[in-house]
Amino acid sequence: MKAKNFEQQFDDNVDITVLLDLPKAKRVLQEQKRVNVDFPTWMIDSLDREANKLGVTRQSVIKIWLAERLESTESKRPPQRTRSGAAHR
Repeated sequence: MKAKNFEQQFDDNVDITVLLDLPKAKRVLQEQKRVNVDFPTWMIDSLDREANKLGVTRQSVIKIWLAERLESTESKRPPQRTRSGAAHR
């Protein structure tokens, strides 16, 4: 199936999951890497309260907040030039 037809079916709310090989599916730029961070107890308690209020895990709160902050910071930073002269963020 051509991408145009696939996209049209998606836009038309057709269930496209039958067309996908889900076990082989990958999220682009979403590779996971484990890190360890030490937080003070008061911060863990605050994160847990927020997580309970939102009905998500502590890890989800941390990821969401960090992503929001990084996106905000990146959008304010001017593009950096590489040796080839191309602009990158």
